[in-house]
Amino acid sequence: MPPESSYSRKNPFLGTLGVNRRLTGEGSNKETRHLEISLAGSGLRYEVGDSLGVFPSNDPGLVEMLLKRLGFSGDEECSLDAEGTSCPMRGALTRHFTITSPSRQLLQAVVEKDSSAAFLAPILDPASMPHLEKFLRGRDILDVLEEFPAVKFSPEEFTGVLRKLQPRLYSIASSQNAIGDSVHLTVAVVRYSVGHSPRPRGGVCSTFLAERSNGEIPVFVHSAKHFRMPENPETPLIMIGPGTGVAPFRAFLQERKAAGTAGFSWLIFGEQHAETDFLYREEFESALADGTLTKLTTAFSRDQDHKVYVQHRMEEEGAEIFAQLERGACFYVCGDAARMARDVDAALHRVIEVHGGRTPEQANEYVDAMKKDKRYRKDVY
Repeated sequence: MPPESSYSRKNPFLGTLGVNRRLTGEGSNKETRHLEISLAGSGLRYEVGDSLGVFPSNDPGLVEMLLKRLGFSGDEECSLDAEGTSCPMRGALTRHFTITSPSRQLLQAVVEKDSSAAFLAPILDPASMPHLEKFLRGRDILDVLEEFPAVKFSPEEFTGVLRKLQPRLYSIASSQNAIGDSVHLTVAVVRYSVGHSPRPRGGVCSTFLAERSNGEIPVFVHSAKHFRMPENPETPLIMIGPGTGVAPFRAFLQERKAAGTAGFSWLIFGEQHAETDFLYREEFESALADGTLTKLTTAFSRDQDHKVYVQHRMEEEGAEIFAQLERGACFYVCGDAARMARDVDAALHRVIEVHGGRTPEQANEYVDAMKKDKRYRKDVY
């Protein structure tokens, strides 16, 4: 048993980015990237199903625009915590504070400093969260400051109303038993525009990983015991992983191949177009050929007139899904929590009703038993 690493969320390891390649093809509506980060010398260990925590830095271009709007040079010293740790404002805005989504404290300060912002006061009540979310949709901190140009802050006032920049968690797309002191990620790079502004916008961490890390990435391992593979390596696996939700299942397959186990494994993958968005296609087809992957089912939503998603494929293949569940299969779901996971759960209940001859109440009991036995596992976000 190797000694426990000294690196953690409180003391992240500076990993080295070795591979950063685009997975989606030319013409895709999405930019999804495969990243390989070296953990050599860290002593960090992870298991398949775990996540990697990444501490990003903010876009330096946005930092400079904020400094200019605030009238700061960027060299002003500001406090980072109650212990009195400080650093220059430019570094604080780059590495320590959230500068995209405005905090309630920032908006409250704006209300207090500018009477024209009085209309915001009622929606800052926690009970008015939907109204606050509607106001904030598409706005970042620079938008708010530009909307109320009379508002002025001192350096300490400004950092005092900002939230700390938090790490992002990404499902690990590799097995350490297969690749050694490295970790792989599958990252959807978020880029968008807002109608009222010509400024390009982007996800803080995804764009940091894609283009701003300079090859060095502060990371830590986040254990996900709720998303482990079954103890019995021969247990059948049914894996539902549309989009970047396929990441941990790539790791599952690497793990099984490294261990030489050959249990039944079925991947149901979905994306928009087969030609441009079939993530890891060659790897999964190779896994099919060598028997590591038993069955691969795909749902490409935009390749026909009507949209087809993973839950539709589940219902089409319902008889086999139920048969595998009856053999003790573990059912895994990874990806979007808001819609996909809910739709997959509803499809699972229908499969059990139709092919198991259960009433809706009995299907609920069946799924509850799967959860109790840790045979229904979700990693959703």
